[in-house]
Amino acid sequence: MENTYVIGLDFGSDSVRSVLVDTANGETLGSKVHWYKRWKEGKYCEPSANQFRQHPLDLIEGMEYTIKEVVRESGIPADAVKGICVDTTGSSPIPVNEEGKALSLLPEFAENPNAMMILWKDHTAIKEADEINELARTWGGEDFTKYEGGIYSSEWFWAKVLHIAREDAAVKEAAHSWIEHCDLMTYLLIGEPALHELKRSRCAAGHKAMWHESWGGLPADEFLSKLDPYLSALKKNLYNETYTSDEVAGKLSAEWAQKLGLTTEVVVAVGTFDAHSGAVGAEVEENTLVRVMGTSTCDIIVSSKEVVGDKTVAGICGQVDGSVIPGLIGLEAGQSAFGDVLAWFKDLISWPLDNLLTFNLSSEQIEEIKNDIIGELSRQAEETPIDESAPIALDWVNGRRTPDANQNLKAAIANLSLGTKAPHIFRALVEAICFGSKSIVDRFKSEGVEINAVVGIGGVAKKSGFIMQTLANVLNMPIKVAVSEQAPALGAAIYAAVAAGIHPDTNTAIKAMGNGFEKTYEPNAEDVAKYEVIYKKYQLLGEFVENNINNK
Repeated sequence: MENTYVIGLDFGSDSVRSVLVDTANGETLGSKVHWYKRWKEGKYCEPSANQFRQHPLDLIEGMEYTIKEVVRESGIPADAVKGICVDTTGSSPIPVNEEGKALSLLPEFAENPNAMMILWKDHTAIKEADEINELARTWGGEDFTKYEGGIYSSEWFWAKVLHIAREDAAVKEAAHSWIEHCDLMTYLLIGEPALHELKRSRCAAGHKAMWHESWGGLPADEFLSKLDPYLSALKKNLYNETYTSDEVAGKLSAEWAQKLGLTTEVVVAVGTFDAHSGAVGAEVEENTLVRVMGTSTCDIIVSSKEVVGDKTVAGICGQVDGSVIPGLIGLEAGQSAFGDVLAWFKDLISWPLDNLLTFNLSSEQIEEIKNDIIGELSRQAEETPIDESAPIALDWVNGRRTPDANQNLKAAIANLSLGTKAPHIFRALVEAICFGSKSIVDRFKSEGVEINAVVGIGGVAKKSGFIMQTLANVLNMPIKVAVSEQAPALGAAIYAAVAAGIHPDTNTAIKAMGNGFEKTYEPNAEDVAKYEVIYKKYQLLGEFVENNINNK
């Protein structure tokens, strides 16, 4: 049997990575990264207003460069590459015209932030999300949020579309349709067929757009019209059917085959979200929670229909048939900030470096010092005893995703004294992100979803033993760290291998192509007992802030 290879393409918030994977054993033969140029320059974003937009050229340029280079450097024959699958952040929708071209690729919208991709962490649509939630509870019909945890988020599709439509009449008028990031990149690769022919991602639609088979697809026209007649009109240019990522979206177009040095026989799988493909890359199975830990977290678990049945899990980011493994229900939760909590603290304590020492140091030297500071803080924080009288922090610096989404919430720190040092606060922040994780696990368990094991993937899982050990102690569970440096890209490659017909189904492909686990963090019984006490204080602080501090 000839050797066959597939490509997983993983779009993150800051960069895109392509990996070339052997379908026989999951070995990664090559990997290439591209950092988004316009995003790095801060274009189209206003962090103070929670506005985060990306130009599609950043994404298109990155896709072409990374795939072309990983193929070229590997030396693999073009006809040995059999499939490609794209995973992206989400919900990250973008408006397109009737020909399927992103509006921001047209001259009249080239610099308009409202015509860009609305990145997952954009929170400009909080008001619109509140309206969706209020209507879902009061309109007298089906609660279309019930399979998305019962609370619709400003990070998701309909809230973002409605916000842009109200804010920018020109974009509203020009947008024939809206398309998720993972679907857009797939659409480009297969040659931009008629929009209605594109197989839209089940993962994106089910978790973020209130799509569900029980009500025949997207929410009813009557519901959408009560929000805004524009939404029910737009629905006609969206989709009814959705598809899982083991299915074929199409084949690589002649134009993209030439650009990438591949053939038109390459199968392009239906796109997906990064956390869900990451769970596949981390060999997800029933009762195992996969935590994708980076700037934020996404927490993924799969469960059989027999276990979940018609029950809806309150306060999470959705439960969707086939969003992770076809035939199983994929359940998603997560934290709006995880690594970002520590990155915020790094920026805070680095203020003198950025503002007072710039005339003596280069930007590279300043960044090196910042990293040294965080490394030393982490070391000293780890040596600081776990103490009930130490500072206690909340992890809501970017709002709360789950349980019970509320993007208005802000973080807080309590128990400060004149004896509080920077390592104490750093430790409190590490504990806060771990306590936020525990609240998610507790919610799943209270709703009848059993969790017996935890797997960590992403930059934090690979780089910070301090955080991972703290998390094991707080959760009182062993945590395995996946070997793969790029689990989402590996998961996308696994989907591509199934879509290309190399493996018969996703579970078989996982067994053949999974990379295994490199380390397990075991909970320490003494520390577990201490954290049980401190966690209750975290909960009390959270209740006080949520109920008594104005977060509007």
